[in-house]
Amino acid sequence: MFIDSSSRSIPVYSVDKAGLESWKQSAPPAWRDWVEASGFKAGAGSHLLVPGEHGGIGAVLAGRESTDRLWALAHLPAALPEGDYHLEVDWADEERDRAAVGWGLGGYRFDRYKQLDRPRARLVLDGSEPERVRAFVDASCFVRDLVNTPAIDLGPGELAETAEGLADERAADFQVFQGERLEREFPAIHVVGQAASRAPRLIRMQWGREDAPALALVGKGVIFDSGGLNIKPGSGMVLMKKDMGGAAHVLGLAKLIMTLGLDVNLRVYIPAVENAIAGNAYRPSDIIRTRKGTSVEIGNTDAEGRVVLSDALTLASEEGAERIIDFATLTGAARVALGEDLPPIYARDIDSARTIQDLSFAVEDPLWQMPLFEPYRQQIQPAIADISNTGTSSFGGSLTAALFLDHFVESGIDWYHLDIYAWNLSDRPGRPAGGEAQGLRSIWQWLADVYGTPD
Repeated sequence: MFIDSSSRSIPVYSVDKAGLESWKQSAPPAWRDWVEASGFKAGAGSHLLVPGEHGGIGAVLAGRESTDRLWALAHLPAALPEGDYHLEVDWADEERDRAAVGWGLGGYRFDRYKQLDRPRARLVLDGSEPERVRAFVDASCFVRDLVNTPAIDLGPGELAETAEGLADERAADFQVFQGERLEREFPAIHVVGQAASRAPRLIRMQWGREDAPALALVGKGVIFDSGGLNIKPGSGMVLMKKDMGGAAHVLGLAKLIMTLGLDVNLRVYIPAVENAIAGNAYRPSDIIRTRKGTSVEIGNTDAEGRVVLSDALTLASEEGAERIIDFATLTGAARVALGEDLPPIYARDIDSARTIQDLSFAVEDPLWQMPLFEPYRQQIQPAIADISNTGTSSFGGSLTAALFLDHFVESGIDWYHLDIYAWNLSDRPGRPAGGEAQGLRSIWQWLADVYGTPD
């Protein structure tokens, strides 16, 4: 999708409707006449090939919304003929890099099960950080591939193998807890996954200097969610291969951190389970143990993600994490509140969460800060157990889920929770229907600001 330089690259002019008029004023007369004759209006997602002097392509005009940078070029890889292209605009380097990321994402194809034509147009990377552009595209496509892969080919074992492969590439330590040890040390993960034919496990990876700041990433790895005994209707199961989207995200973010060399002591924790139905499935009204010692009353077996995350968050706390960030496809309530493209972020440090929100909109990877509203905590405090995995109200489900997770993170730890969707419902330029990485670039940029941008 990219090339570092080219002596014969074709200029691409990214213009909105107002910018088109300015472009015409400075364009060669033949180009201006061609554009006017074509009726090109610079609408978002449109493009126009402008002929050169000798019959080839002299330039490309790419329409966009006025504020677009990330998606300004995303429609072009699939639309342009094979060749090399460069962006001809007066944008800052950071904006050029962002547009290049969009170009790379526009070339994404999930072709594991079906042969698909891949775009052959290449963009010259002439911004300030070509390595970072490639890393962002690679990590996002890695997340998309994992989320798009059906559970028949991506069970807990295969997810562990993927994590181990990433660990091997980056010389990271890798460990899997399973079997009797999992049942003994991580009982909440075990009980959710015990009904499946593929055994549950906890995946752990560690990378970086031992004395660097301890950063933990925790990702929900429910490889398929039937709902358990509170079984989902068929329509509710259709997308449930994506319920390991949190695991995909923390692996993608870890890939970014290790590739770009953020100076942290990184730990990754993924509870990998299938929420299945069998005679030994856990039941509504069961009270289960957790690693923390907290007893959990099961109000609904379809609220399993927070249950398995409880043990992983407890281990991350025990092992001395200074900061914990978790990603989870946790609640439908978050989608009702904010839709598919705007994941909520919860945090103990409200100022930092608002900083992340502002940053996320600046880099076009939006997140929205939501409160850990203490009065709602009473909704998850049942009479005969320490905590319930469902609230007493049908309202505020994303908030009570976040409060449940908060219980399992030790006080004093800087904790952030992203309730992601990890999916595009329809095709848009650069965002094909299917698995999607959300919040990846925003959290990376915030971490780079906090820990210092790698050299």
